Amino acid sequence: MFGKTRQILEMIRFSHTVFAMPFALLAAVMAWTTPTSSGEPPAFRAQDLLGILVCLVAARSAAMAFNRIADRKHDAQNPRTENRHLPQGSLSLASVAAFTLFSSLAFLAGTLLFLPNRLPLLLAVPVLLVLLGYSFAKRFTSLVHFWLGAALMLSPVSAWIAIRGGEVLAAPLDLAPALFLGVGVLLWVAGFDIIYACQDAAYDVGAKLRSIPALWGVAGALKIAAACHVGMLLTLALLPLACPSVGFGAIYGVGLALVGGLLAYEHALVSPDDLTRVNAAFFQVNAVVSFGLFVVGSLDLLL
Repeated sequence: MFGKTRQILEMIRFSHTVFAMPFALLAAVMAWTTPTSSGEPPAFRAQDLLGILVCLVAARSAAMAFNRIADRKHDAQNPRTENRHLPQGSLSLASVAAFTLFSSLAFLAGTLLFLPNRLPLLLAVPVLLVLLGYSFAKRFTSLVHFWLGAALMLSPVSAWIAIRGGEVLAAPLDLAPALFLGVGVLLWVAGFDIIYACQDAAYDVGAKLRSIPALWGVAGALKIAAACHVGMLLTLALLPLACPSVGFGAIYGVGLALVGGLLAYEHALVSPDDLTRVNAAFFQVNAVVSFGLFVVGSLDLLL
């Protein structure tokens, strides 16, 4: 059982939860420190924090496992992915399907922690459909990277709604800070996913799968990825200006400048003629970006 569990966690790359979790936690800190229409921020509840963690881990686990199921035939044919667990046979289709179902149910159950706020429970199935639907996007749209970005965008937006549900219903503009953060996440994820997809550009063309590298070539794709990351920085820079009630200040500004430097370094690691350092750009730099922005943003709001 321990061996199977370890293999499943390897399959879904559980450690990469670090990409989405810091932004959900940053949105939660923003939600707990931003005044509502009454002039006071919402009260902190430990069960809300637990609910965010449970829902995020469970939803991402379900989406990743389902993606491995949906892509198992292509993974077996692609030299880069042929050693994954399902093509290799080290995990059975039934076991991965059971894990997907379990994770989906855990996500739905996790939304009960936010009661009496019923919005997370009501929105749980649509959110799950968006996450699972990503696995088929490559079959019909080259904008698949932006679908993935939209899926991860849901983490900060959902965290905000989970904490401030009643306020969002009473005043929809209350959602604006989370939307700015969410759009920043969308562009950030789309950019680094385009970089990562450059490794499979030739396979995608041959298999008639859609992606920006397959459509525009690696050189064009890297330019689009860079534009996405510039858009991310601009969006996050506008957040304090458009939503001054959040209270971001100098620490956030310095952190955002450092994030810009990290993204520039990420793009310096790859070129159309050399994709050997994509993994370093994808895994190392982006983990620092997400966790670092959470730390500086939280310090700015809490100090």
